[in-house]
Amino acid sequence: MARLVVLDTDDPTFLNGLRRAWDDGNAILPVDPRWPPPLRAAILDAARLAEPCEPGDALAMATSGTTGAPRVAMLTHAALAASASAISRRLEVDPARDRWLACLPLAHIGGLSVVTRALLTTTPLTLQPRFDAAAVGQAAADGCTLTALVPTTLSRVDPGRFRTILVGGQAVPEERPPNVIATYGMTETGSGVVYDGVPLEGVELRISPAGEVQVRAAMLLRAYRDGHDPKDAHGWLPTGDMGSLTNGILSVYGRGSDLIITGGENVWPVAVEEALLRHPKVAEVAVVGRPDPEWGAQVVAVVVPVEAGDPPTLHQLRQHVKQWLPAAAAPRSTEIVAALPRTPNGKIIRAALQAAPTITGGPPDPTTRRRLPP
Repeated sequence: MARLVVLDTDDPTFLNGLRRAWDDGNAILPVDPRWPPPLRAAILDAARLAEPCEPGDALAMATSGTTGAPRVAMLTHAALAASASAISRRLEVDPARDRWLACLPLAHIGGLSVVTRALLTTTPLTLQPRFDAAAVGQAAADGCTLTALVPTTLSRVDPGRFRTILVGGQAVPEERPPNVIATYGMTETGSGVVYDGVPLEGVELRISPAGEVQVRAAMLLRAYRDGHDPKDAHGWLPTGDMGSLTNGILSVYGRGSDLIITGGENVWPVAVEEALLRHPKVAEVAVVGRPDPEWGAQVVAVVVPVEAGDPPTLHQLRQHVKQWLPAAAAPRSTEIVAALPRTPNGKIIRAALQAAPTITGGPPDPTTRRRLPP
C-alpha cells in the first residue's frame, strides 16, 4: 500500500530519500524546517499522513491556495513527466551539455520541480539547500547552464552566466535579459506552464466569462489530499487569477481578490508594481488597496528604496505611474520600508500589508510613512 513519506528539505540525504520513496512506490511530502510550528502542524494535518496514497502519486505539495489556509496538492508521476518533457522541449535541454541548478526552497514547487525534471530527463543536477548568490555564481562557473529563480534572487546574480533562467512569482521585471524567461504557474499546475505568455506544448488556456484564467494540461494535480478535485468535468483548472488572451499570448493581471476598486475604477496591483519598478529610486515594491471613505479603496505603494536615505516621494511616484497607466492607478499614499514580507519562495504576502502600519519615523511628505531601521 502506497504511503506518504515526510522528508526534511534541509536533510543532506533528501535526494536519496526521494529516490527511495519513489522506488518503494510511495509519495513524498517535503517539509521546510524553517516553517513556524503552527504552519508545520497545519500542513501535516492537511496531508493526512495516516491515509494511503493513490497509485501513481509522486508528490504532496503544500500550497496556501486562494484562502491562505494550507492545502496539499497531489501530483502524479505522469504529471511530473509531462511537465519535465514539455519544459525540456521548450528550452531545448541537452543532457550532454546542460546542467540544472536547484537553489530555491524544495518545499515549494518552483524549487522542487527543478530537481524532479532533472531526474526524469536524466539531466545533470547541482542541488543547493538554499539561495546564496556567491554559491550560484560558483555553480555557473562549474557548468550549470539552467536554473530557476524568483525576482528577488534574480537581482542578486549575473544572469549572463547561465544559458537560461526561469523566473516565476510576482513582479517579474519587464526589462530583463533575453535569456531570462518569465513563467506562469502554481503548485496545482506542477510548475510553470506558460513561458513569456506562451503556453507550453500540450497546455491549453482559456479565459472564463468572468475573466479568470483556466488551464487544462497533463501536468495538473490529480486532486487535493482531502479528495477534492478543483478541475471541472472537462479537466479545466480555475486558477483564481484574472487575465486575458490576445493572439494566444496570456497576460495575467493578478488574483481576483487583489483587484483594487478606487473611485469606481479597477486597478490591478501587478500593473502598478511593474510601472513603479521602472523608477530609478525603487528597488522593490508591493501595491495594495486599503479602505478609504471617499474613494472606496486607496492605492498604496509599499516601497523598498534603492537608497534608504533618499527614498522617492509620493509626488514622484504618482507622476511616474501616470506616464504608464491611468491616473486612478497612481498611488495615493506610500510607505517606505526596509523589506517586503515574502513567502520562502519569494512571493509577496499581500495580506500582511493590508493594515495601515505604525508610523515610526518622520515622513518625507504628508502621505508617505517610513518603516526603515533607525
